[in-house]
Amino acid sequence: MACDCDYVFGKHDVTEEHYSNCSSLLNGRESKRNADGTLNLPNKNLSKMDVDFLYHLSIDTANFDLPAMFGDVKFVVMGGTKHRMREFACYIANILGLPQDPKPVNLTKASQRYAMYKVGPVLSVNHFIGIPSMTTVLQEVIKLMYYAKAKDPIFIRLGTSGGLGIPPGSVVISTFGLSGTLEKSFELPVLGVKRTWPSYLDKRLSEELVTAASEFKKFKTYAAASMGADDFYRGQGRLDGPLCDYSEADKMEYLNKLTSLGVRNIEMEVTAFAAITSEAGVRAGVACVTFVDRLEGDQVTIPKAVLNEWQKHPMFIVGAFIKKCVENRNKH
Repeated sequence: MACDCDYVFGKHDVTEEHYSNCSSLLNGRESKRNADGTLNLPNKNLSKMDVDFLYHLSIDTANFDLPAMFGDVKFVVMGGTKHRMREFACYIANILGLPQDPKPVNLTKASQRYAMYKVGPVLSVNHFIGIPSMTTVLQEVIKLMYYAKAKDPIFIRLGTSGGLGIPPGSVVISTFGLSGTLEKSFELPVLGVKRTWPSYLDKRLSEELVTAASEFKKFKTYAAASMGADDFYRGQGRLDGPLCDYSEADKMEYLNKLTSLGVRNIEMEVTAFAAITSEAGVRAGVACVTFVDRLEGDQVTIPKAVLNEWQKHPMFIVGAFIKKCVENRNKH
């Protein structure tokens, strides 16, 4: 079978010949994509529902023409704060040469929970902080893409993080997520039983995001493992939380072990984001800027104005990637 992969920056820039859900790799197994690129979600219960209410988006399948509204979406970009994702919506409109609205419309405003903005083929969505909040909106947006019959959507998470042995302001393109117990998986109790799913991201997408980053010389970019913590303080080995029952030596031993395993940053969503998108058959990547080198300290002391500039670094990389994808598609 011929490969249906598309190389964004050219075949010479990546070592992964195919992406993980490429049709040429199926070898008889069931695809998580249909032949036209739409999602083939493994939950067969969805087909039995007369109406599906995406509660946290304030959208449903009965009162909204989802294919007309979202069928052209090619990229879903997610990040923590509403402000950051509104800023990204304006930024991507600018670099794609699309009409800009100084006050873009929050399509989920009626839910009073999350914010979602659509700019051409790009959906910009916030997810707040931590796995429970992120996975709630992530799963509903995956269903939204399924019902909209969006073809080959790519999901990318923009984030902030603490670095390990790299300069603050650097960007880490995650290759996989490592849990707080140093496992390459996401764990979730289901029906009273702990279950785990692998937390790998699309390797070729990660490589092409690194290639996109090569044009930005003012900050460093690393392709590396990311740890996904379930807590900001003890879960990340900090000494400055309200509770701490370990020593600085214990902390440094743990952080140095993470570093020896190839981890270059610590954030709070990567394992679940990688696991859920992979299981749903969605290509996904993560790009996070670092605000502090955790081997040097726990607290973020950089001035807010500098942090605001730094958090644009992943935005620049993802914007360059999306722009190149759109340019390539317009040529054909």
